[in-house]
Amino acid sequence: MNFRYALTPFAAAALLTACTAAPQAAAESDAAARTITVNGEGIASAAPDMAVISIGVQSEGKTAAEALRQNSAEMSATIDKLKKLGVADKDIQTSGLSISPRYDYEKNRSAPPIVGYIASNTVTVRLRDLDKAGGVIDQAVQSGANSLGGISFTFADPQPLMDAARRDAVKQATAQAELLTDAAGVSLGRLITIQGGYASNPSPQPVRARMEMAADKAVPLEAGESAITASVTLVYEIK
Repeated sequence: MNFRYALTPFAAAALLTACTAAPQAAAESDAAARTITVNGEGIASAAPDMAVISIGVQSEGKTAAEALRQNSAEMSATIDKLKKLGVADKDIQTSGLSISPRYDYEKNRSAPPIVGYIASNTVTVRLRDLDKAGGVIDQAVQSGANSLGGISFTFADPQPLMDAARRDAVKQATAQAELLTDAAGVSLGRLITIQGGYASNPSPQPVRARMEMAADKAVPLEAGESAITASVTLVYEIK
């Protein structure tokens, strides 16, 4: 007995699609696998145009209230001096305020008595004129500040350097992709994706010091050069 099967137009179309889909999927998978991913890091350097410093006042008193009163008066004088020297209100920000007991460990190390209190107030100050920064620090110390918590140099507007660092990152990544494909004996294809990474400001270079008295002249500062780094990830097609 012989049986004959007839395909309907719909079934024939489905069969044709199934036959062509497998090779197409394999080709797409192969194309997707033929890529190269590279990372690039770019750097842009320039002389900084702004300094960020941490200036503080520490005061002692027999009571917490006494220590705080003295500290407030000295810090107010310091802030007033900063403003008179041209530092804008927006560039002065309180970054630390504390009162802590002072113990006498020589009398009793296991249970030392409280012999006074220490009040501390710290402000972070942005100095936008580096030529005058040393003089500003000196005047702040003369007005009452007795500690310098740190200093870092940065840029008032880092965007141009960030853009330059990103361009350099793309350039470095592209050069790496060309080198690798050339070494592998293949050709570099079209750029498929671009993924931007981090873009960092200059790393602060802290300088800690205790200022017991004012200097005879402006504090010497060397800003040097600061760098901004950026990264990028590129995915290229391999021909």
